[in-house]
Amino acid sequence: MNTSFLTPVARTTLTADVCRKLVTHLVRGDWQEGDRLPAERELCRRLGVGRASLREALKALEIMGMIESRVGEGTFVCRRSEFLARPLLWSIAGSDETQVSELIESRRLMEGELAALAAERRTAADLDHIAGHILRMESTLEQADQFLEADLDFHLAIAEAAHNRILLNAVQLIRNLMRQWIMQTVQVPHTTPEALAQHRRIFEAISNCDKEAARAAMIGHLESMGERLLAARLTAGPAL
Repeated sequence: MNTSFLTPVARTTLTADVCRKLVTHLVRGDWQEGDRLPAERELCRRLGVGRASLREALKALEIMGMIESRVGEGTFVCRRSEFLARPLLWSIAGSDETQVSELIESRRLMEGELAALAAERRTAADLDHIAGHILRMESTLEQADQFLEADLDFHLAIAEAAHNRILLNAVQLIRNLMRQWIMQTVQVPHTTPEALAQHRRIFEAISNCDKEAARAAMIGHLESMGERLLAARLTAGPAL
């Protein structure tokens, strides 16, 4: 692996400088998604810093969702969609109902428009992709964990079908929040069949190139599931 771009760090506040330098390399793409970072000893040598400062910087990057440590394997670069997603998730975790309501509002506004764009711009391949996730939901109605993944993938597929990279990146940024939302609501009895029926209506509108119906179906779905989310939090306590 090429590490020639690593040079010694100017010594001011060392940990912050190490962190800043590594962030620059990660954002610039010197390391790609899934790459394993050099061992700590090599990083220390290349950066001209001690192991304590390096470890503090790596810990910060892991909190930011930019890298992940795997026991016995090393430290790896996360997908760009994970960058800064963890602190966003933590900022909502245990928050009050106002903040959760703001999340519901944000998804309603953003994903409603994404559904409308998808109805206008979707390709045959996009429709096949979305339909595949509906089939997965149909086969996993009694398996909450698998239904959750299919549900999340359904929403991401619609974002992709809108063919707007900025909005897609915005959805990718909150995917962990979406996962926690779905995880909590699928525990509520009778939620999965209702969510499936709502997803079918969204898909039908997108298939028919009906922007208004797609927007309305998505908004109705998120409002319905948002009510279940708030009810679930009152019953089980904050987990989002």
